[in-house]
Amino acid sequence: MKRAIFSVFSITLATAFTAASAFTLNGTVTDEADAPVAGAAVKLLAKGDTATTDQDGKFTISEDDALGLSSGTFKPGHIDIVDGVLRFAQSTNSPVQVSIFDVVGNQVLRQELLGSGQVDLRQGVTSQGTFFAKVRVGNAIETVRFTSDGNRFSNAVRQNHGQKALLKPGEGDTLRVIADGFDTLTVALSNLDTTVTLKLAKPSNEQTYAFGWEKGNAPVPSSGCGKETQMSKSGQFKFSWTYKGENTTRDVYYDLPNNYDKNKPYRLIFGMQCMGGSAQNVARNENYYGMKPFDKEGTTIFVAPDGKCHENMCAPWEEKDYAFFDELLAKLESELCIDSSRVFSSGFSYGSMFTNGLSRNHQHVLRAVAVYETADVNIWLPDVVNKPIAWMGVHGMSDGLCTPDMGRSARNTALKNASAEGKDATKENAQESNSGQHICYDYKDVDERFPVKWCTDNAGHQWDHRDPGQGQSWVPQTTWEFFTQF
Repeated sequence: MKRAIFSVFSITLATAFTAASAFTLNGTVTDEADAPVAGAAVKLLAKGDTATTDQDGKFTISEDDALGLSSGTFKPGHIDIVDGVLRFAQSTNSPVQVSIFDVVGNQVLRQELLGSGQVDLRQGVTSQGTFFAKVRVGNAIETVRFTSDGNRFSNAVRQNHGQKALLKPGEGDTLRVIADGFDTLTVALSNLDTTVTLKLAKPSNEQTYAFGWEKGNAPVPSSGCGKETQMSKSGQFKFSWTYKGENTTRDVYYDLPNNYDKNKPYRLIFGMQCMGGSAQNVARNENYYGMKPFDKEGTTIFVAPDGKCHENMCAPWEEKDYAFFDELLAKLESELCIDSSRVFSSGFSYGSMFTNGLSRNHQHVLRAVAVYETADVNIWLPDVVNKPIAWMGVHGMSDGLCTPDMGRSARNTALKNASAEGKDATKENAQESNSGQHICYDYKDVDERFPVKWCTDNAGHQWDHRDPGQGQSWVPQTTWEFFTQF
């Protein structure tokens, strides 16, 4: 039922309307040397709002500016809020719908009025927080954002104009930056009421290929770039997924760089547990097979997922875990800023068998793998996809569990696809160690984009091989250098 008008009067727009905006996106655009980039074209793709950087590389985009409200030109339906009272005016006696929404878009008040008048917002707003008052007059919509402590109202902001929908807080968009002499930058923003710093790269002479990337290629940002993360710098979470109707939950341990930047794509390295081990041990005791201490510049996200039933020594990896890997990787890439062209996996024993299995059919997402004491038997293996992958193996010639021949067999699968064109490099003989001192052989007859390294000594079934008289294993640094060469 329509309510009577409280009071009828004529009102002009309050000056508070031009003092703020629905959102304000501030930013600075620089080059790789941190020098400002002037004249760059900045655009929010969904909204269509644009700006140009000034001589200091700075820009501002606001909803009000995009709608032309700062010019003082307004359509019918003038509104303001004074002491908690919403007032509106129009030149006709058309129906007026007044709705109040909370910060997540829930409607807390709705009234329908006629002509011009006012309504006390305190009828529906009794708690603290940010609220939105939307006034509809025919097809015209005006929105005011305000804050309340339950009794007092402040920060009235004219937000929307014309026929745009109510903007919910946290609504995102994609920001694109174009400047002469630089590669185009596209960044996903989860919140527009923020400040960003954007770095443009000079165009590279990077060669493109039908499969794979050139060494030193530009990062490939995942969909999680630009998004705020709720993950701490180091921790664990439960991850659930369904495979053939079976729901499974696993623990996943992780470490982010201390200087994690939501707009910077990071290398991602997986550490896969052995039989009888655990993700917790890989992450917290072994430091991801010793690699994490080498990441002194904070370039890498490390992740260790649990296999199944490691407590009673059963095989920790099986067929369904390939789907688990896909689901987990998709989650990480959607929630964190990851360089999708630099995803790696490592593992020892059963963890190396699983990693080696991934190297057979995950070449499209894995840049390289490192396997310590691997084998291609006694584990479910997918069919081989005839694509190359960078592959590194570490094997002790005295390993009686995963014998050297098992390791060589796994290695040769990678060598049979030593290039994107299908080159077979299995006939090249690798030099192997016949003493305690390790030897790493780099295959020559392979595409340099897909190197194969075979490291041996006379140790047994262990991942942290050491040369005689050395207290530190040579494996972590060798693996780190293998992964970071890309």
